[in-house]
Amino acid sequence: MTASRWTDLRPRVISAAGLIVIGLGAVWLGGIFWRGLIALSCGVMVWELVQMLDTARQRSSRVLALVAGSCALAAIYLPPALALPLLLLPSMAGFGQMERGGVTYSVFTALIMLAGYGIMALRSDFGLTWMLWMVLVVVVTDVAGYFAGRAIGGPKLWPRVSPKKTWSGAVAGWTGAAVVGLLFAGTTHAGPGLAGVSIAISMASQIGDIAESAIKRRAGVKDSSALLPGHGGLLDRFDGMLGAALFLLIAGQIVDFPPGVE
Repeated sequence: MTASRWTDLRPRVISAAGLIVIGLGAVWLGGIFWRGLIALSCGVMVWELVQMLDTARQRSSRVLALVAGSCALAAIYLPPALALPLLLLPSMAGFGQMERGGVTYSVFTALIMLAGYGIMALRSDFGLTWMLWMVLVVVVTDVAGYFAGRAIGGPKLWPRVSPKKTWSGAVAGWTGAAVVGLLFAGTTHAGPGLAGVSIAISMASQIGDIAESAIKRRAGVKDSSALLPGHGGLLDRFDGMLGAALFLLIAGQIVDFPPGVE
């Protein structure tokens, strides 16, 4: 183990602490505070996506970000059937604005919008407890993977796309997620099946992380932006949350959630 493995730890911790304070405050308050923060985040992530894929589109990136944020905020106040067109509108609006990466933009923007809607709906429909559960699963997955990957190392998960991620880090993330699931199962009416759901959420967050890494690799950039010292941009920080929220939005149509709760 060398000190160079941990050189980015201090700025990561400082940035993470600020994000945690803002995020927990908004989650706790709920309502327009939480929805506004998520809508703003969706807009920023779309801006970062355009910046990565087509650097010549400075004005377009701002316009599409505004469209995305506005649609995300409006969608949560509408019935789901009417919200769906709004969630896909930013993807459609980008087709004519992009000279490069239009397909990647449209698909990933749709995922951002659907995930943002899922995160807002989770807080509204299931309350603070289950919103905190998902956040903790994703955070523990990231933290456990970070430390295990650097302390243990070993075979790489997908070296061509994300050379720092290892199987040891992935498994550590699943283990940490299972522990979170069992802790919540013990303090709520959810059964032990929550551990399995938590592991699946952990895997989905890792897939979201890798998907964003693939976009960065294709775009030839290290970070989605420089907004967060030690973390890059919002997409770098919340790619796992996007994967987790999107998976939960889909899985919730297949299995009862929360498991064991009538």
